[in-house]
Amino acid sequence: MKKVYPDATAALAGLLKDDMTIMAGGFGLCGIPETLIDAIKLSGVKGLTVISNNAGVDGIGLGILLETRQIRKMISSYVGENKTFAQQYLAGELELEFNPQGTLAERIRAGGAGIPAFFTKTGVGTLIADGKEVREFDGEQYVMERGLFADLAIVHAWKGDTEGNLIYRKTARNFNPMMATAAEATVAEVEHLVEPKDMDPDHVHTPGIFVQRIIHVPHAKKHIEQRTTRPRAA
Repeated sequence: MKKVYPDATAALAGLLKDDMTIMAGGFGLCGIPETLIDAIKLSGVKGLTVISNNAGVDGIGLGILLETRQIRKMISSYVGENKTFAQQYLAGELELEFNPQGTLAERIRAGGAGIPAFFTKTGVGTLIADGKEVREFDGEQYVMERGLFADLAIVHAWKGDTEGNLIYRKTARNFNPMMATAAEATVAEVEHLVEPKDMDPDHVHTPGIFVQRIIHVPHAKKHIEQRTTRPRAA
């Protein structure tokens, strides 16, 4: 099966629909599938539930889908860098399912592994546990969290081959690998596209069996979310 598509619009053709659930990889602005997000914006689909650690920033990443009001609900951990997100949420225009960061990562991993639910200490006795089952194990209280599974996962990889095997780089490994396993279909954008013979199997993070479609983005933008500098030494 040919997995490489000429552009993001072609790669997403037939996969997008209103009111669907999308997992979007990345951590802050590192490793976000920006080209695929742009194509989702152009498609005009709306009512989206988006699972992502954060919501980008204003005008970058998922922030552009908030600006066009294509997102109905976010399932996230950290959203503090996006003023549009805050405005829509406080106005009651955007739903939010907040998760501790480790819990969100494990919910995604569990969904990809076919695990419908698990118990964790994180959140016991707080608002996080409201409405959820709490059970005692070995004298300790644990709250039940459900695994997450999406209609579509969009991920960004540093390197990939034409069979869909992917390698992520550094911080981009935080959410992209588990999201690639936790959806009905996974579309990847890769910076360096090679033939399978040019990939060391020991270095592969996502096996190609999880990836249905690929696009090549050789000049991906590398945004800096918070630029911190110090005076140059004399």
